[in-house]
Amino acid sequence: MDSLITAAARALAAGDPLGALNRVALREDAPALALRGIAMAQLGEFVRARELLRRAARAFGPKEAIARARCVVAEAEIALVSRDLGWRPKALDAARATLEAHGDRINAAHARHLGVRRLLLIGRLDEAERALAEVDPAPFPPALKTVHALAVAGIAIRSLRTKAARAALARAGRAASDANIPALTAEVESASRVLNTPAARLMVRGEERLLMLEEVEALLSSKALVVDGCRYAVRDSRTVVSLATRPVLFALAQALGEAWPADVPRHLLLARAFGAKFTDESHRARLRVEIGRLRTALRTLAGVNATKRGFALVARRAHEVVVLAPPTDERHAAVLAFLTDGESWSSSALALALGASQRTVQRALDSLASAGKVQSYGRGRARRWMTPPAPGFTTTLLLPGPLPSD
Repeated sequence: MDSLITAAARALAAGDPLGALNRVALREDAPALALRGIAMAQLGEFVRARELLRRAARAFGPKEAIARARCVVAEAEIALVSRDLGWRPKALDAARATLEAHGDRINAAHARHLGVRRLLLIGRLDEAERALAEVDPAPFPPALKTVHALAVAGIAIRSLRTKAARAALARAGRAASDANIPALTAEVESASRVLNTPAARLMVRGEERLLMLEEVEALLSSKALVVDGCRYAVRDSRTVVSLATRPVLFALAQALGEAWPADVPRHLLLARAFGAKFTDESHRARLRVEIGRLRTALRTLAGVNATKRGFALVARRAHEVVVLAPPTDERHAAVLAFLTDGESWSSSALALALGASQRTVQRALDSLASAGKVQSYGRGRARRWMTPPAPGFTTTLLLPGPLPSD
């Protein structure tokens, strides 16, 4: 490897893409193409970066398996940053195996971290944690130690383990300082803000107040019966009942939880659950059916008693019923939760991350766009959606992932 390639690689490792381009911008050999691709990626030119990396992978000879594997890892990172969640994870696994087989432990670990970050984005926290547990960060350079600590913190935040998250972010801050790369330092600071901004609203006995993430963790560990509007579940200290796939039942549970200990009139329940403005006997019959289903779903947690006006929620073990709601009263808050990361998303990637149909996500995006809350660029398959982060709020609880349970 000649001196210009070495100098360009060192510039990229230090977070200086312009310095790298100054050394290899006019070269067309395979190593230079790869370094140019990485530099363009650091500058945000993802389409050009992927093209250069693919050219580099083709240009490397059949005996240069390590170099080709590194190009695949770099392309996978670009796909992750550009929120192309449909990118082939098997190709990344194959590249990681190649790097491990040839003794390139650092780039193999980087590939594993990319896989963990993808799993984290789509809410598969258990798989992400298992994959990360196989990595020992001790021999890593400071930059990779930062990435590892950020992944640990991300899993802890999404799992509502705030103490572990703060410890991981402290490690990430120290490693980023040692690495002396401004982009890494900024990423650590951005992740740290999640723990210092309101994460949800608490609604109890007709009153509301904002909660920090530690307070949410404490609430979910308390003896209260919690109707969780962030994860669409109902739980107490022993049991979690998910209603994420049963929106009508959750709407009824939320209405009953907000009114507790009072009851809710039937016409209000019909409006909340079905959007009915005018009711007839068919609506009332449907309400009775859905209330029966709610009783069955919550039988270990609470009862739903009929009253003269409507229905009331009665906790079985808890002494108090509270409702946990998103920090903002937004119908499509889950979609906004992803868009507030500052990256541009396709509707297909959002659908994969949310576990929803692409048509459902597209309707939500159209509604948000008409309200001026999101914007798009590009057309067809190249269309991307983004929005600046909502100031003063974290959206952690709107992202997919399991609730903590005993």
